Amino acid sequence: MRFFYAQKGKDHMSVIFERKGDTLIASLSGEIDHHSAAEFRESIDREAEMMRPGTLVLDFGGIGFMDSSGIGLIMGRYKNAAAYGGTVRVINAPPMIERMMKLAGIGRLDVF
Repeated sequence: MRFFYAQKGKDHMSVIFERKGDTLIASLSGEIDHHSAAEFRESIDREAEMMRPGTLVLDFGGIGFMDSSGIGLIMGRYKNAAAYGGTVRVINAPPMIERMMKLAGIGRLDVF
């Protein structure tokens, strides 16, 4: 089963969700900062809570800017997924954002 829909936030951010079997893909676009991170978190958590996917994929391909709020976004989804036996994967992060993630220690969570 495949399922698509988008949620647009007030700060030109959006999340498009796609279900593929036991995987939930959240394709993020816009900027992740302290203003938009809460909207991303709420949208992703709402979908993940309903589906409880085996794997939550966070696709950062559409993210143009991210501050430390994005690190918190990933770590929180990782903790939530682990609580119900799921995993998190991060894909398509632009090189500078991936570098920031790795410097912050996200790589130790085995999400890449």
